[in-house]
Amino acid sequence: MLRWFRRLMPREERFFDMYARHADAVVRGAVGLCAMLEGGDAVQRHYPAVLGAEDDADAVTREVVQAVRRTFVTPFDRGDIQALIGRMDDCIDQMKKAAKAIVFFGTTEFDPELRRMGEAIHRCALLLREAVPLLAAMSPNAGRINELCEQIRQIEGQADDIHDTGVTALFRRSSPDQALAFIAGREVFDQLEKIVDRFDDAANEIEGIVVEHV
Repeated sequence: MLRWFRRLMPREERFFDMYARHADAVVRGAVGLCAMLEGGDAVQRHYPAVLGAEDDADAVTREVVQAVRRTFVTPFDRGDIQALIGRMDDCIDQMKKAAKAIVFFGTTEFDPELRRMGEAIHRCALLLREAVPLLAAMSPNAGRINELCEQIRQIEGQADDIHDTGVTALFRRSSPDQALAFIAGREVFDQLEKIVDRFDDAANEIEGIVVEHV
């Protein structure tokens, strides 16, 4: 009965526009982070782009929270709306943490595995940006949404393998007097892995919304 009543009421559709803007910021953050992983002076040159994208995403997140409070009828459950934007924001927050770790340790040279993880992050960001707008018409788009979420899940598994391979190689070539360099490299690997994990969390949230509302 409640669902039937909600369908008759006018809905605030700006949520999907806000999700799209946030997803754009996530992609910009991923592009900036990948550019940092080129190494050399690219680190400092592209670091501000990651921070700027995270600031933009935070602004959209605040808009969503405020809109939930003042909107009588929402496209889907208020808790789901806030949980999804929170998961999306976790992705770019983690990018900022990774970028700050790179700058903090003064890392300017990156193993091929680190660049591959950057590419994985970028692919996840693009998949998320494609999936989020499809929630505006969940029923006809359910199949495609699930495909995109599954692709994110597969990338997350691949990134785990890249992480393990990279850390193992880093350890094997580090001599005892390079302990600090190993710690710094391991931290960057771990931070990048966490970003992909956050995308997997966002994909799980999206799938949960689809299951509940389709």
